[in-house]
Amino acid sequence: MGFLSILRRWALRDKMPIRALSRRMELSRNTIGKYLREGAVESKFNTPSRPGKRDPYADRLSAGCWRKRARNGEL
Repeated sequence: MGFLSILRRWALRDKMPIRALSRRMELSRNTIGKYLREGAVESKFNTPSRPGKRDPYADRLSAGCWRKRARNGEL
């Protein structure tokens, strides 16, 4: 669950005062007030999976004991 949704739930549904919210979230009261006034919604999209830099070498790395072979110059 996102940060803003938790903050709004505590403030609006549970009727928690801004001072208590600022203590619990460890943010200033001004920041809490700004987030509540703003009404922005957190994005709910998923980031697409991208290939990593190590993917082409995954078979070599998972073969085990690669450091020893790399030191000996066997790779």
